[in-house]
Amino acid sequence: MTTDRTDAVESSGATATESDVRDITDLYREFGEDRVPAGQRETSAFPVLSKSGTPGWDPDSWEFTVTGAVETELTFSWDEFRDLPHETQKQDFHCVTGWSKLDCAFTGVPFTELAERAGVTDDAVHVMFSALDGYTTDLPLEDCMREEVLFAWAYDGEPLPEDHGGPLRVVTPHKYAYKGAKWVDGVEFLTEPELGYWERRGYSETANPWREERYS
Repeated sequence: MTTDRTDAVESSGATATESDVRDITDLYREFGEDRVPAGQRETSAFPVLSKSGTPGWDPDSWEFTVTGAVETELTFSWDEFRDLPHETQKQDFHCVTGWSKLDCAFTGVPFTELAERAGVTDDAVHVMFSALDGYTTDLPLEDCMREEVLFAWAYDGEPLPEDHGGPLRVVTPHKYAYKGAKWVDGVEFLTEPELGYWERRGYSETANPWREERYS
């Protein structure tokens, strides 16, 4: 079943006034001198890319899981996930194919919120994200425990379009966007590194746009 995304995200806190938005577009200074990394071109468009098309979803049966090296494994329904503490951030978005879209306003739950609720154990070193379409992607735990890593359900004050990952996607503005799983439905904390879908096919594990780490 494919839901009407407007109904599914109503009352989710998708809209925010300008004063409520946290601007983190200056994070590039941590990595380089230029806001648009080398090899990227700025675009006003928001191209749609995926490995196998847009999956359907049902808000009544959808669930999000937190598993692995945690003190308490968690499961959330769609309504429960929307009720988690969330915020809106202005971020830049860098695609490995060479385009960058600046000043994107994403609303969602910080990664750190889920990590704290689950109680990540000391032996956790890596994170695997899973998605409704079978996609996976991985990151070191330290790259996830940043304030700008969000599980986003809204974009520019509107429900996140399904072709851009709605109902829920990860955004990772310090990495190429393939590290931000679309249609994300779970996160697993790992005690050893594992490779995700594109990483097993030769894409960079580190994916730093300012070092043009596109391929391994």
